[in-house]
Amino acid sequence: MANRDYYEILGVSKTASLDEIKSAYRKLAMKYHPDRNRNNPEAEEKFKEATEAYEILSDPEKRKIYDTYGKEGLNGAGFGSEGFGYKAYTDFSDIFGDFSDIIEEIFGGRGFRFSRGEYARRGSDLQYNLEITLEEAAMGKEFTIEIPRKEICEDCDGTGARKGTRPQICPLCQGSGRVRTSQGFFSVTSTCPQCKGTGKIVKEPCFTCKGEGVVKKNRKISVKIPPGVESGSKIRLKGEGEAAPNGGPNGDLFIVTFIKKHPIFERQGDDLIIKVNLPIPLAIMGGEIEVPLIDGKKAKLKIPSGTQNNQILRIRGKGMPILGTSNRGDQLVIVNVVIPQKLTNKAKELIKQLDQELATLGLNKETYSKP
Repeated sequence: MANRDYYEILGVSKTASLDEIKSAYRKLAMKYHPDRNRNNPEAEEKFKEATEAYEILSDPEKRKIYDTYGKEGLNGAGFGSEGFGYKAYTDFSDIFGDFSDIIEEIFGGRGFRFSRGEYARRGSDLQYNLEITLEEAAMGKEFTIEIPRKEICEDCDGTGARKGTRPQICPLCQGSGRVRTSQGFFSVTSTCPQCKGTGKIVKEPCFTCKGEGVVKKNRKISVKIPPGVESGSKIRLKGEGEAAPNGGPNGDLFIVTFIKKHPIFERQGDDLIIKVNLPIPLAIMGGEIEVPLIDGKKAKLKIPSGTQNNQILRIRGKGMPILGTSNRGDQLVIVNVVIPQKLTNKAKELIKQLDQELATLGLNKETYSKP
């Protein structure tokens, strides 16, 4: 990194404008940020490299020195590169300026909502595991679930302060929720230790929520399960997670579906598998049977003559719905030819006659035994 040119690192020309430099850095930060590339030292190094380049080229004075004297000139002017890197830049709004929304993109909106002057903690996401039947997964169904979650305290309207009082601006951070400390020629901003990032101090806490601004409640919520979900499918209900104090947005609720084992149907992707027993005469002669479907109805299935044991027959379009489409998988019918274990003397005699007749067609025990 010590030998690479800052303009080369950002992929811009030496005549690039500040907006072009910001845009180039934004793309690299999004691509190589460590939170998006966990356990990838190379990505972390590239992020640090891009951050260092941006820090110099976005500052007119540093850029002028760099253009004239290179990195040695920066060191001589007291602008050494030691200490650069993403860990130093906790105050992203100072670095990214008008497009500090990059942080929400990097972190996916989790945890904090950043703005130029303040931020508010986002409410926690919740997960609810919903067990459903295969029929419910196939047909879709609306459920009413009850979840415990944090909601805004009605007695204090989420302020955390006792009725008749209001929170006071934190004297340490002056309401910003952050405090700044200097490290060399740049500053590092962190959460205010006195107000824990809220920007406010509650001197007289609300009796109900004990100053938290939120209380635990059980809430009934309706959720529609669409046809075709699988075990492990996630349905996101935006804003149905826990409430956040200090005006932050609610978290989300994720419904995770788990499908119970079915007594006769087995799911394989979008197809359904069912096994049916066939008597020997029907397997030999062929015919028609009715087989159950997942919607409770029945379908007629043609059995070809000479159907073999474990042969698979297909009923098209009668499997599981394909999530998000109007299409369906197929229903696969596995044939089990039933061999009787007990026979009457008459049945034995008839089978002997059948064996003799089949021998005239070249189907005797010698041909059966051949691979």
